[in-house]
Amino acid sequence: MSASADPDHAATVLVVVDPTSSVVNEAPVRWSVDHLTEALEASGLAVRQASAPDPRTARADVVIRVADGNADGPAESFELSRPDGADGQVSVSGADARGVAYGVLELADRVRYADDPVAELRSTTPESKQPATPVRSILRTFTSDVEDKPWFDDREFWSAYLTELAVNRVNRFQLAFGMQYNYGHHPATENYFCFPYPFLLDVPGFDVSVGNVPAEERDANLATLRFISDEAKRRGIHFQLGLWNHADDQGEGSEPRYPVGGITPDNHADYCAAALALLLRECPSIDGLTMRVHYEGGIPEPDHETFWQTVMGGVATVGRPIEIDMHAKGVDEALLEIARGTGCRVVVSAKYWAEHQGLPYHQTTIRERERATKERGTGLMAITAHQRRFTRYGYGDFLREGSDVGLVFRIWPGTQKVLLWGDPVLAAGYGRLGTIGGALGIEWCEPLSFKGRKNTGEQNGRDPYADPALRLDGQDWRKYRYTYRLWGRLLYDPDADPEQWRRFLRAEFGDAAEAVENALAPASRVLPLVTVVHGIGASNNGYWPEMYLNMPIAGGPNADHYRGDTATPPTFGGVSSFDPSLFYRVDEYADDVVAGRRDGRYSPVDVAGWLERLAEEAEQNLAAAREKSAQGDDPNFRRVAIDVAAQAGLGRFFAGKFRAGVEYALHERTGDARHLGDAVTAYRSARDAWAGVAEVTTGAYRPDLTFGDLRSEHGHWADRLPAIEEDLADLERRFEQARSAEATAERELPQVPSAERVPFEHTPPPPFARGEEVRIELTPSEAFDGTVVCHYRHLNQGEDFQAVDLSREDDGAFRASVGGDYTDSDHALVYYFTVHHPSGDAWLLPGLDQTLANQPYHVIRQRQE
Repeated sequence: MSASADPDHAATVLVVVDPTSSVVNEAPVRWSVDHLTEALEASGLAVRQASAPDPRTARADVVIRVADGNADGPAESFELSRPDGADGQVSVSGADARGVAYGVLELADRVRYADDPVAELRSTTPESKQPATPVRSILRTFTSDVEDKPWFDDREFWSAYLTELAVNRVNRFQLAFGMQYNYGHHPATENYFCFPYPFLLDVPGFDVSVGNVPAEERDANLATLRFISDEAKRRGIHFQLGLWNHADDQGEGSEPRYPVGGITPDNHADYCAAALALLLRECPSIDGLTMRVHYEGGIPEPDHETFWQTVMGGVATVGRPIEIDMHAKGVDEALLEIARGTGCRVVVSAKYWAEHQGLPYHQTTIRERERATKERGTGLMAITAHQRRFTRYGYGDFLREGSDVGLVFRIWPGTQKVLLWGDPVLAAGYGRLGTIGGALGIEWCEPLSFKGRKNTGEQNGRDPYADPALRLDGQDWRKYRYTYRLWGRLLYDPDADPEQWRRFLRAEFGDAAEAVENALAPASRVLPLVTVVHGIGASNNGYWPEMYLNMPIAGGPNADHYRGDTATPPTFGGVSSFDPSLFYRVDEYADDVVAGRRDGRYSPVDVAGWLERLAEEAEQNLAAAREKSAQGDDPNFRRVAIDVAAQAGLGRFFAGKFRAGVEYALHERTGDARHLGDAVTAYRSARDAWAGVAEVTTGAYRPDLTFGDLRSEHGHWADRLPAIEEDLADLERRFEQARSAEATAERELPQVPSAERVPFEHTPPPPFARGEEVRIELTPSEAFDGTVVCHYRHLNQGEDFQAVDLSREDDGAFRASVGGDYTDSDHALVYYFTVHHPSGDAWLLPGLDQTLANQPYHVIRQRQE
């Protein structure tokens, strides 16, 4: 309802746009003003636009002035103000077109969700905002022609979808082609857009074509790509085209549905260079290219440098700035030099937590199997699998101080493909930590990525729901609108006013909004935590924590599935964390318990407690939301309720499984059957929790959610239950045998009392000059008779940590220094502490806090002279 004094006449809003400003007349600002106008009119307000105030201004209920601001201010910053404090006037300004547009879109968003839009505008509080994260990107991948061609061709979809991204300050969008296949790893059948050029272009001078794609369809594909990129640019979104596969065939045994003809070893590189240059000219709104340049992109190592020299040379002929983003895996200095040679901006995009979504911080240490090999490689994976192996699943050595190469982190779609994610705390954590060491920001592979992969697509199959009342009628992305909102806005500003997402929740859930937020947040923390702790597989297609293919505790089904990407032999107790510096393996922890020692890392029992806390918090708030929801059968509410219950159940399952794993490992080491009995009890609890997940999702979701053809890539929670029950039955049999044995060993384990955590004061040193000694000091807040170890390394995941005992000085402080010979490097420093109590207990500093969203170590940058 508007605030017009006369109920028969709509309130009036005058939008004044400065015609003399080059910034205000750029396309993103013009588009944002149109969007604001539509929002005002949809709220029942009368809108007039003017280039300057006029006498009619006095009759307007609100005047909105749009102008540029401080051109020297931070890029994408904006300011909302009330000239002279007038209630009826709002001024929007910004440092550039994106900044101005974000200010205008913020007003439009407030109008859209306000009960009284005029009152909302008139009470605008002055504020200035600037981005914390330069790159805030969303990746959408074309995987299946059956499931993805409908949305690719749907221009109404693109208009709504890109508007949603722009409103929530997503400033980069990648449309990825060919990402679903790793060259040489899997025979391809459904290969639409996999080798993308012939699906889009007829390249003069080359007799290259693709079967089963008529010329009319090819030309329509190009027109659609041009439309998408133009619409992104119009909204102020950098459009990135992902060209992930340059293999014209997909390996031995492939029978592609769309066979490519006319490519030979002699013309392959030249064709790709010519096609890419033509494509960039045909689609002038393409701002950047993301390319997978190691062997999985279709070009065998180590001779791939010649190919990429030719192809990138095609980019250099286009005559406009193009960002070249190379997927970081396997990238070496030779490839960087080739990219630099184009004169374009060069970026590498690294995986945040392997091919999964973990917690907001970055791995302290990569897994042992990710370390570089000493021997020189040969064959297809000569570089990627050997000297540059450590670049596969993290930032590697790319965060060099003063580097001319930018780094963007990509969160891959391995952890959570279907269930709704929405946690403001973790999202803000990514906003604070996604720029570690000067990194540019984050690209997030959106939900349902890889749906229909490897010829598993079905007609209308992208919608994950079986229940007709829950289906999304081709608008599956709308389920995740809250997720996009949190990602975009909290990457832009980790300290954003919660009203920015709460107004959306109120519109969706009414009186239940607060409880929905408080239920979904802890539920959404479960799977990122599980991913970090239980690093059973780095690959998104081999490991799917959301629909876990059960790793047996004592031997049983599925252990063979994980062979090759985890410890040997593959056992639950032997699985490494993705951060082995912070988290024990189950077996490591059991060894230390039996030996009566602790090394300070978080144990599986600690993690089980965290998961149980998150599950309880989610369940309690979900119950409150059900009580407050006026429409419990509303599809939006049902979708959230199902997903919260499922994630809470997954938390309880993994908590029980970790407890069972520890007790089984203790039984193995002691022979004490009591531990085996405790393992059975914990595993039964885990089994019951999984059964609850299966129950709540059965009938709601499709019985087979398809993301590929491996056991771990498709299925339903219900079909994972038999393997869990078989593993439990095996454990129960072992317990009965142990309990009925003539003599059962009973062994009391040495106790390590949990010491009271003595607080320590520590101020990280200021930025240092290269080659300068760095002094580190840690001071206990009370008398402390233990010892402290400082672990430090360069901000380079290819290196090991150094450890030094801090010396205790007469004033009670602990001190150490990192010598200038070590700081004489082109990397920042990373360090953390292990505190050892006289009782034998130990803990990490700074460690993870209760939110799990902080950085558990310190980073000191170099001083820029």
